[in-house]
Amino acid sequence: MYQNFEPRTDPKTSAPRLKSLRAQMAEQGLDAFLVPHEDEFLGEYVPACGERLKWLTSFDGSAGSAVILAEQAVLFVDGRYILQAPLQTDKACFEIINSQETPPTQWLKDKLPTKDGFVLGFDPRLHSIAQIEKLEKALQDKNITCQAVDRNPLDIVWRDRPAPPNYPAIHHPDACAGLSSAEKRTNIAATLKEKSLDAALLTQAESIAWLLNIRGRDVPHTPLALSFALLQQNGDCDWYIEPSRVSASLLAHIGAGVRVFAPTKIAEHLRAFHKKRVLLDPECAPVWFKTCLAGNFIVGTDPCLLPKACKTKAEIDGAKAAHIRDGAALCRFLCWFESEAPKGQLSEISAAQKLEAYRDATGLLRDLSFDTISSTGAHGAIIHYRVTHKTNRAIKAGDIYLVDSGGQYEDGTTDVTRTVLVDGASPPAGALAAFTYVLKGHIALACARFPQGTQGAALDSLARAPLWAAGLDFDHGTGHGVGSYLSVHEGPQRISKNGRTELQPGMIVSNEPGYYRAGAFGIRIENLQYVTPAEKIEGGERDMLGFETLTLAPIDKRLIDEKLLTAQERDWLNAYHARVYKTLSALTEPYMDKATAQWLARSCAAI
Repeated sequence: MYQNFEPRTDPKTSAPRLKSLRAQMAEQGLDAFLVPHEDEFLGEYVPACGERLKWLTSFDGSAGSAVILAEQAVLFVDGRYILQAPLQTDKACFEIINSQETPPTQWLKDKLPTKDGFVLGFDPRLHSIAQIEKLEKALQDKNITCQAVDRNPLDIVWRDRPAPPNYPAIHHPDACAGLSSAEKRTNIAATLKEKSLDAALLTQAESIAWLLNIRGRDVPHTPLALSFALLQQNGDCDWYIEPSRVSASLLAHIGAGVRVFAPTKIAEHLRAFHKKRVLLDPECAPVWFKTCLAGNFIVGTDPCLLPKACKTKAEIDGAKAAHIRDGAALCRFLCWFESEAPKGQLSEISAAQKLEAYRDATGLLRDLSFDTISSTGAHGAIIHYRVTHKTNRAIKAGDIYLVDSGGQYEDGTTDVTRTVLVDGASPPAGALAAFTYVLKGHIALACARFPQGTQGAALDSLARAPLWAAGLDFDHGTGHGVGSYLSVHEGPQRISKNGRTELQPGMIVSNEPGYYRAGAFGIRIENLQYVTPAEKIEGGERDMLGFETLTLAPIDKRLIDEKLLTAQERDWLNAYHARVYKTLSALTEPYMDKATAQWLARSCAAI
């Protein structure tokens, strides 16, 4: 199995751990200390040794932070986790605050006392340059010292901290990437030369995985080999990873010009570069690197981000192939679920296990892209719910069942959400209308046409408008970027209120509006789609972009209030279902069996 269902945290551990941390803070002369979710690579997904926030608070979401003071502790989470966090933490220890309503920096500015000598500590390896600069600016009038610690006080008291991962890095085929590492390094080096830069310091593991055409298994479900790299103007690259993790065959695959050094060498090497023009991205580079370069660096964006986001033809072709296999597996599951769920013998765990088995049966699954969100009834309103043996709920007739899942395949990463009705009883009041509003928003975004230069923020409201018209909304982004056998949450592209990156051809983004009624049900409809030039319109004056949908799986028509659909929306749904049926019904074993093919025909029939 690629996932387990054991509880990962225990709220009862927080009180003694807080006590130990506060004692160590006092020893170091710290009045307050910041505990982020991120590790040294500032990524969303971290290895066990980097789960500091979870160890302290018992909250295991993929984003959040805490502020610890002598008599107060605050946990900040965003709207995705505002229902989850209170269930996982000791509320006698932590006050929980919605970071979308009160960002941590604002809280610190408003709540920290103004007194001489107040010291706010932070680990310079775990916070970006931009984050700390913003914090220092916000606190400049409060006479508070923001102090980088030499030793993280939490690490000192975390006595049974797991060892860092030490798995071998693995090669990612050039045929899947579309370009060799040498070609990528040459292309990126050319952009450095154009800007008269001597080198670029790469601090994001995803960028290095993309640049070197390597993958790994250092973090759950995301194939990363955690490391840093220094790419120079001539295309040579110093790669900072334990040499024992890099085989001779992998180096041959990467190509000439790549030198491997132990991570302990990076500070020494950077000091030799401090008089040169080294590019550093303050949004994703830890403060520690600013110190290594003595503050002498050129501020800029990680040069790998946009090339990585704009997929090659090989990567788009791979994504299409992966989504066909993945769609067939999901359809086999949905066919099975529709038959078995009304019998009252399924649970959230048994359903998740069955879906994983169908994906695994493709023979090409490398991993899940995240722990399956298998949620029924009220659990569906917990946006990033993770079922455990402790929380496992039986699936009952009339339930709204939400399953958000995905797979990691060598040729692509998938992420899909379907919300379905369990037959045998009436759905909850309001569920059909809410589902239809979500569907209308999903269709509006899928059909969007937009000029070049459009940012994700400009499209976000398209998916929300039908919900807004009914006085409803959802507290997460409408779409996130997706990597190519990389992170299921990839930047810089996103469709959200804060999506400031221009959407460009080849970018893969999700389309996932939702609605969540606490204590009752959750609804989300998610497809992946990629940006592509739109068909020209007669009389049109500008070139337009649009989306092509990658995900292939029926949308549950039993939850649709057809009276709320326009003719155009009905046409889109019928055309989408026709494409799903045509593509998947042509498959044979092991991807498609007779029962699933018959179910697919019914599920994709026109309305």
